[in-house]
Amino acid sequence: MADLGIPKNTIELIQKHQFVFQKKFGQNFLIDPHVLDKIIRAAQIEKEDVVLEIGPGIGTMTQCLAESARQVIAVEIDDHLIPILQETLKDYDNVKVIHGDILKVDIHALAREYHQGKPLKVVANLPYYITTPIIMGLFEEHVPVDSITVMVQKEVAQRMEAGPGTKDYGALSLAVQYYAKPYLVANVPPNCFIPRPNVGSAVIRLTCHTKPPIEVEDEKLMFNLIRASFNQRRKTLQNGLNNAAEISYSKEEIAQVIESLGLPPTVRGEALTLEQFGALANGFSRISNGKNG
Repeated sequence: MADLGIPKNTIELIQKHQFVFQKKFGQNFLIDPHVLDKIIRAAQIEKEDVVLEIGPGIGTMTQCLAESARQVIAVEIDDHLIPILQETLKDYDNVKVIHGDILKVDIHALAREYHQGKPLKVVANLPYYITTPIIMGLFEEHVPVDSITVMVQKEVAQRMEAGPGTKDYGALSLAVQYYAKPYLVANVPPNCFIPRPNVGSAVIRLTCHTKPPIEVEDEKLMFNLIRASFNQRRKTLQNGLNNAAEISYSKEEIAQVIESLGLPPTVRGEALTLEQFGALANGFSRISNGKNG
C-alpha cells in the first residue's frame, strides 16, 4: 500500500474514489509524515495497547497506529470514506472500522470487547467544530481511557492548558484539568493538511488522572459554578453567581462562601484555581446539607 503520508498518494487516492470533502464533517486530512510521527510518539503507543481512533479519514494515521498497537478501533461517520478505508487498511488484520457517530458509540462496550475493560488510548485528528463535545463526552461518561492525543484548533489547545489569570483560561481549561493533565506537543501549520484549514492547529496530549486532583462533593455543582463565573467574564464572581439561573443560593450565601475562602468580594472567576472552585462548591454543598439536615 502506498504511503499515505505523502501528499501525492493522498491526492491520487481521493481522485480515484472521486471523494468530495464534506464541510459538515470538518474534514482536513493530514499530509505531513513528520507530524504523524509526532502524534504517534506523543501518544506513547505500545505493543499491548488498544487504540480508539476518532475520524480516521482515509486511514493515514490508522496505518501508523496499526503498526504500533495490538488493536485499532477506528470510528468514521462519513459513508463515503468506508470503501476507501477498506482499501487502505486491507493489509492490517488488527484494525476494526466502525461506521458510526463517536458521540453515539458505546465505548465502554468496545473496551470490554477488545481490551477486557482496560483503558484505551484515544488518538484523533478531530473536526474542530465538535472537539469540545467529543472530549468532554469521553470525560463525563467516565469512559476507560488512559490518554487522549488529539489534533485540535490551536486556540482550543491553548485554552485546555491555560492557567488562572490568563486570557485563555476558562471553563474548558478547568474541565480538562479536572480530568487530565494537558501537554501541548506541537503547533501544526495549515499547509500540513488538505484542504488547508483557515486556522492553525496543535497536537495536545491529555493524560487522564486515575482520580481527580481535588476532592469535591458535587461535581455537577462545581461545573455549574465554573460556567456561571465565566459566562460574564467582566463581572465579579459574586455578581456572576448571583445572575446565574442555575445557581439557587441567595446573595448573602454567595457572599458568605466567597468570604470563607479568604477571597475579596471583588474577585473575578478567572482568578480562581481548580482547587478554589472545588472549595467553593464544597462550601455551597455544606449550606445545602445544613438546609436538608
